[in-house]
Amino acid sequence: MIRVLVVDDDFMVAKVHSGYVGKTPGFEVVGVAHTGADAVRAVEALRPDLVLLDIYLPDRDGVSVLRELRAVADTDVIVISAANDVETVRAAMRGGVLHYLIKPFTYAALYDQLRHFAGLHERLSALSEAGQSDVDQVFGGRPAGAGALPKGLSGETATLVEEVLRASDDVSAAECAARTDISRVSARRYLEHFVSTAQADVRLRYGTGRPERRYYWRA
Repeated sequence: MIRVLVVDDDFMVAKVHSGYVGKTPGFEVVGVAHTGADAVRAVEALRPDLVLLDIYLPDRDGVSVLRELRAVADTDVIVISAANDVETVRAAMRGGVLHYLIKPFTYAALYDQLRHFAGLHERLSALSEAGQSDVDQVFGGRPAGAGALPKGLSGETATLVEEVLRASDDVSAAECAARTDISRVSARRYLEHFVSTAQADVRLRYGTGRPERRYYWRA
């Protein structure tokens, strides 16, 4: 199991992210921290394989925490934050983070990054030394982050729509709206987002009148 520490100042957001990690095969949450100081102490005590690190923390910014983590433990970091200014992204990149997910995002976006990390973890653990082809795959095989959400869509609702899609052979916008308790127009926006990012597809069902758009999750 890959051991994960979740760091976020918002208790509910930390709970959601912990739930995402917990339902991803091969991963387990070993701790949750809500401040930078708690994050550093938790990493020293727990030695997690991976830290999901927020930038906006009450006692210090996440970039500062990242520098401290580098000094106390050998752990990998994925930043998960609403901070989208270029300087913060650049500072995180220079700090050696594996990826930077901007809130809000879907479970699918985090799942892609976690599975990518698991693949790197397994591949590097099996090698005694790396050839150029191994290095190329490690640094060139990053997932594209297709789960990133456009403005106006929330990660929590996107996850509900995704679960409906995954549990159905196909579903209409009206059926999705009924199962997620959102409007038909909103359901259609989320469904079309998943189609545009190639995570879902659509087929037409013909009957009397206009054909009905039926959405299904891609295997």
